[in-house]
Amino acid sequence: SSEVLEAIENVIQDVLKSLAQKKAPVLTLADRSNWRNIEFKDSVGLQMVPHTTTKQVRSDCPRSAHKFALILKLLSMIYKMVQSNTYATKRDIYYSDTLLFGSQCIVDNLINEISCMLKIPRRSLHILSTTKGFVAGSLSYTEEDGTKVNCTCSATAVTVPSNVQGIRNLISQAKFMLIVEKDATFQRLLDDDFCNKMSPCIMITGRGIPDLNTRLLVRKLWDTFQIPIFTLMDADPHGVEIMCIYKYGSLSMSFEAHHLTVPSIKWLGLLPSDLERLNIHKDALIPFTKQDQKKLASIQKRPYIACQPMWKKELEIMAASKLKAEIQVLTSLSSDFLSRVYLPNKLQFGGWL
Repeated sequence: SSEVLEAIENVIQDVLKSLAQKKAPVLTLADRSNWRNIEFKDSVGLQMVPHTTTKQVRSDCPRSAHKFALILKLLSMIYKMVQSNTYATKRDIYYSDTLLFGSQCIVDNLINEISCMLKIPRRSLHILSTTKGFVAGSLSYTEEDGTKVNCTCSATAVTVPSNVQGIRNLISQAKFMLIVEKDATFQRLLDDDFCNKMSPCIMITGRGIPDLNTRLLVRKLWDTFQIPIFTLMDADPHGVEIMCIYKYGSLSMSFEAHHLTVPSIKWLGLLPSDLERLNIHKDALIPFTKQDQKKLASIQKRPYIACQPMWKKELEIMAASKLKAEIQVLTSLSSDFLSRVYLPNKLQFGGWL
């Protein structure tokens, strides 16, 4: 905590120095949205280069003065929370002054900017994300406040903890971990008792694009158990993008890659090549939108695709067919095809990339 307080004090001292010299204070932020500031490392994923291009938030420029003020306001809130050892969610912060902040999205983005500027992980700023992910299967742990949590498969899953760093005494007999893109598929596998039928496993869903806590939990489970991790995504550009976030990280959080990425993650399905192999009827597939084409083209250009020749092939199949499929398409073969045939065969015979 002293490190956080000192980092904030240094920023404020620079502001005061500028004022003392009758200069307009300026905050310098790394440009997180620029691919030129990112390098790709097989062992880490996407990470920020040490000397990034920066952008300035000036207090004397009408376009950035409001942003400058908001950053100082957030720094003051973080400083008080760290001093008093209290926590707030990003939602709490937004609702503390909705008129000032304007939208939740602005608060979320500024918190990431501050974390990157101070070079301090977001959870050390005493700001918690509201968790949307679920976990189930062979896993039990103790939360920071001493609550014991058991995720053993039942019809309901456990919400991913909001303070992943604080959990301890993790116990599991799982042979592998399965990251499921969508909540509906996750629930379906729970109903089919997949965690116990196949072999003990841990299932996680971020319910779409994963929040920070879900990514932190996947990384913590990998660090603790070192078991294979597979992903089950829709066969579409959005599903591939989500899988890449778990595996290689995202552009906006590349400054925290070391805590968030798990480059050993494998793509289990739904593979574009599976659609042909399983004779899925063309009528069950969905034509690409313009947005899908744009997204796929952007993914194909990313640095990590070059080192994944098998992924590259799958993306080429998708690009050539201009068709996508949701995991639910497997129910056209039989209602429990996913849990009874597809996943067991894939896991047994090594059908992953």
